[in-house]
Amino acid sequence: MKKASPHFIKENYKFILFVSGMSVKSLRAIENIRKIGTDYFNDNFDLQIIDISKDQAAASKHQIVAIPSLVKESPDPRRVIVGDLSDTTRVLKILEITE
Repeated sequence: MKKASPHFIKENYKFILFVSGMSVKSLRAIENIRKIGTDYFNDNFDLQIIDISKDQAAASKHQIVAIPSLVKESPDPRRVIVGDLSDTTRVLKILEITE
């Protein structure tokens, strides 16, 4: 998959990453989504990280059942990806980011 050029990503993406503490999987997911954001979204994204051990209500509100989970809030359609986000091709496919 080709890297999206800056002119390709025109909308500001909003993500919420749900983690549990600073586990290895949580840290890997944070690192991976930040790299994806830099490489494919030209830093045109907002990332909110929620630790469910400190904010269980947010996890319940977003119906999170597994950790780590990435929620794409906008643009529509809403998407949820479970896992450490290490498979960039899969993540981009689920987010519908292709050239």
